[in-house]
Amino acid sequence: MPRSKTVVPGRARRKKVLKSTKGNFSGRRKLYKTALQTSQRAGQFAFEHRRLKKRDFRRLWITRINAAARLNGLSYSALIAGLKKANIEMNRKLLADLAVRDAAAFAKLAEVAKAATA
Repeated sequence: MPRSKTVVPGRARRKKVLKSTKGNFSGRRKLYKTALQTSQRAGQFAFEHRRLKKRDFRRLWITRINAAARLNGLSYSALIAGLKKANIEMNRKLLADLAVRDAAAFAKLAEVAKAATA
């Protein structure tokens, strides 16, 4: 029985790596070894930034809510505390969206929060 060689799977593996580094400069896309290193590094960054993206969006939402709350005479912490006391459960993503797109509705929520804290 002839021995089997790993030519086809190996070529497929190398093609997959070279395809994943498409768009890189010079040897980073043409040479297998550097392409593999580039691909692995890109994978590490992608893994890390999938987690960081969640933190970044939460920070953005809080910044937007704070800015809108201050326009209505409240701080961010006072607004959140007031909404909790008034038993209004809204996530920060929705609050930030209201702050940007519907200032009137956000102002009403701010008034409710003010009344609950006072």
